[in-house]
Amino acid sequence: MILFSCKETKNNTSVKNESEKQETIKQEVEEPIVVNIPSNGASDRDLSQIKFVEQEELIPFLKAYGKENTERIVEVETDMGVFTIQLYPEPILHRANFIRLVKLGYFDTTVFHRVDDNFVVQGGNSDRMATYEFRKAVGDYLIPNESTPKYPHNYGEVSAAKYAEQNVSNASSPFEFFVVTKPDGAYHLDGDHTVFGKVISGMDVVEKIDDLETDGSEWPLTNIGMDLSIGQ
Repeated sequence: MILFSCKETKNNTSVKNESEKQETIKQEVEEPIVVNIPSNGASDRDLSQIKFVEQEELIPFLKAYGKENTERIVEVETDMGVFTIQLYPEPILHRANFIRLVKLGYFDTTVFHRVDDNFVVQGGNSDRMATYEFRKAVGDYLIPNESTPKYPHNYGEVSAAKYAEQNVSNASSPFEFFVVTKPDGAYHLDGDHTVFGKVISGMDVVEKIDDLETDGSEWPLTNIGMDLSIGQ
């Protein structure tokens, strides 16, 4: 499994035919999936109903999906409490992609797999076969960078992780996100990562996750899963 992350550290800045395409978009029907995941096991659901998205069709697909799915509030339930994310409208591809994965139930197979204390808490990955299988079903694509000075990496902002190697365009992982926990912001990430939302309640829960003990790779010693749902 390819791992995506915001590789930067706290103080380091490096770190066939059009009608057929439109018909494919119109015909897409994806039912919300409730997934029962045995520990490190495979999903017990048939994922074949999920539309596999190619890179070439990504932009028109997400734009169409976003118009039909306009939600902007997501509730994140964890073993340590609940926090709420409000998605920004302008990063239209990132918002649409995030909402789609929430509705499909992808994140419910994942954990908060990276904690860098007082920097970021990152989720959307796991070592479970279910996560791997879900990724294969969803698509093989990266999301074009939609960063804007309007949304810097302030404390509590939600941003997209990225594949750091050979990624000069700073395209985003479709599967992983992080919350900034650096009190004075992580502005060296601006431009390199796309901020697409913010935590509007429950930052105390995010801080509890931020305090977890980790191994040498910043993976928490205690797996904290998540259950994402559309909020009101």
